[in-house]
Amino acid sequence: MSALTDFLKSTGFALIGGDPKVLIMIAISFVLMYLAIVKKFEPLLLLPIAFGMLLTNLPGADMFHELLFAGGHVHWDIFGGAQITQEMIDEFAASGVSANILDEMTALLGQTVTPGLLDVLYLGVKLGVYPCLIFIGVGAMTDFGPLIANPKSMLLGAAAQLGIFITYIAANLLGFTPQQAGSIGIIGGADGPTAIYTTMILAADLLGPIAVAAYSYMALIGVIQPPIMKALTTKKERSIVMKQLRPVSKTEKIIFPIIVTVFVTLLVPSAGPLIGSLMLGNLIKECGVCDRLSKTAQNELMNIVTIFLGVSVGATATASTFLTWRTIGIIAMGIVAFSMGTAGGLLLAKFMNLFLKEKINPLIGSAGVSAVPMAARVSQKVGQEENPGNFLLMHAMGPNVAGVIGSAIAAGVLISLLG
Repeated sequence: MSALTDFLKSTGFALIGGDPKVLIMIAISFVLMYLAIVKKFEPLLLLPIAFGMLLTNLPGADMFHELLFAGGHVHWDIFGGAQITQEMIDEFAASGVSANILDEMTALLGQTVTPGLLDVLYLGVKLGVYPCLIFIGVGAMTDFGPLIANPKSMLLGAAAQLGIFITYIAANLLGFTPQQAGSIGIIGGADGPTAIYTTMILAADLLGPIAVAAYSYMALIGVIQPPIMKALTTKKERSIVMKQLRPVSKTEKIIFPIIVTVFVTLLVPSAGPLIGSLMLGNLIKECGVCDRLSKTAQNELMNIVTIFLGVSVGATATASTFLTWRTIGIIAMGIVAFSMGTAGGLLLAKFMNLFLKEKINPLIGSAGVSAVPMAARVSQKVGQEENPGNFLLMHAMGPNVAGVIGSAIAAGVLISLLG
């Protein structure tokens, strides 16, 4: 009976009473799974994130330990089996870590921490490995031909990063630190791996809510963008038919990723890992002599890393860090960042039409956010609603892929200034 009683006390059902808030997080994970499976909102990443959130909030499983990554650093000594000492607790307290982590360390005084599965997987996020590997896969699936054929679309991709910097200023005014404000602002780029990469460097404690916000808004792009597009453009502008793009040679497609890597990395060195990974994947695809590598990057590599990235990011959404007013503020500012990015691309396209002889359809400006290819598809859909003979998809892909480059550059600028 004594052994049975001890077993019952050690179950997760008994441990729930120590922190009932985990039930709320488990419920949130169920909602996200529903959106991923039933509503098909960005399921490839939203489902792993939701399941990681479920795993990390199951009491007693001990798959993720926030104290191993407290203060934005990997504490290798604890990871390696060092005992928790009072001196260590005092050092953590002096560094300003949260009270929850200090309480956890106090409860483990004199003991060692056994890293869980999610702790090990999370190292790929913390060390910046997963986002870069994702970018290799993205590059291998991206065609920069529309951007090369119409270089003006690079400006639209740049303008769509407006939301990042406006939200950065707003978050600063609302009391967030500059590093936290930069991480919140990057949601406006609509690029999940870039948001994760930037947040890990600038404000790792916000990774959970920022990742959930970034991927949720990417999934909802078809709901968020059309009202903004219609509010900022006229029916006549939305009906503009654009000429077919010129053919792009294989040589141009091979040279492009090399030149972009050199130029961007020299201009913003901190953007080098993301841009370099993106362009490496694209060069593997376009060179024509690495078909096996290209297929691996697009399929096996991309799929494996997506699972690891999603589950480990979801693991950071613990009840103590996620259920705060700050998280609600981040999600609210994320929608502002995304909306302002969409508006920035649209408004620059309208401005450019004042000087261009051959007008461009402003709808392709909204595709400057780097949600590839969802944003381009939304431009095509809204354009055809006004003019069934209008085919904007390839034109919109130019600003769309430019937005991927633009968000990586914006992330590099924020990391250089604030990191």
